[in-house]
Amino acid sequence: MTFLSKPWLWSWLAAAVAFALILGLTSGRGAGELAYAALSFGAFAAIVGLGQMLVITLGPGNVDLSIPATMTLSATLALKGMSTDPGTALLGLGIALAVGAGAGIANYALIFLLRLPPIIATLAASLIFQSLAIWSNRGLRIKPPEGLADFATGRFMGLPNVAWVGLFMAIIVWIILERSVWGRWLLATGQNLRAARLAGVPVELVRASTYISVAMFAGLAGYLLASFSGGAALNMGAEYLLMSIAVVVIGGSSIAGGNSNVPGVWGAALFMFLVVSMLNSYGAGAGARNVLTGAIIITIVIAASTRRARA
Repeated sequence: MTFLSKPWLWSWLAAAVAFALILGLTSGRGAGELAYAALSFGAFAAIVGLGQMLVITLGPGNVDLSIPATMTLSATLALKGMSTDPGTALLGLGIALAVGAGAGIANYALIFLLRLPPIIATLAASLIFQSLAIWSNRGLRIKPPEGLADFATGRFMGLPNVAWVGLFMAIIVWIILERSVWGRWLLATGQNLRAARLAGVPVELVRASTYISVAMFAGLAGYLLASFSGGAALNMGAEYLLMSIAVVVIGGSSIAGGNSNVPGVWGAALFMFLVVSMLNSYGAGAGARNVLTGAIIITIVIAASTRRARA
């Protein structure tokens, strides 16, 4: 009974059911390829979802809507910095993370200095980041260095390298949340901001570092996605706005803040990819996918609110 009450369990069960349904449609063919694709593409959703989870844990109203633009800007500048030259993968990674950190600082500055709601601040910042990406891209499509592209599309021990990166990041986030002082500060801030401040928690430091962290996660995801797909496109992060929120909610983290669920993010990322694959097999377009994703989020939020009210 205790095991079944784990919030993260349901996202993994949903992923397993979706996987079985797709195999049923294909009479069991291509199971290995489907699993590999789910791990590959799910890794990008998991990485941005981990960052979004940290922000949502801060409490109601906290969300980062600039993730897609941060991904695009980070990837574009990283590829320009590398210029397809061999041996520049670490340089590109540094640029992507630095751009992400800068985006996070800009987001928090708008929130703290101008007292803007996080939704408004990050949405406004995303327009600036996207404009910078367009200006720096100027229609050029720079390919990643061959070695980096080989890594992003390669595998280790039968699993995609990008999935290993996503798993590593999930472990790091889990350790920080469960074992570090900062993790306790974050949870305390999300549970009751005023009480946390009175208890001596450096609330503004926690908020600033959280918004910087989510932007750096977006920068890493953009860097890997551009390396995986062979270049940075101006709309490359568009689908990850709703996706980053969906995997947090479906994964079992509280939308009200103060609670996070790292394993659930990965299960939800796999589930969302499999749902999209199933809809694609029926010929559904992007509109239908967005409607279904929104319906899933609304249903889970209503269910969670009803459960809290009964408690």
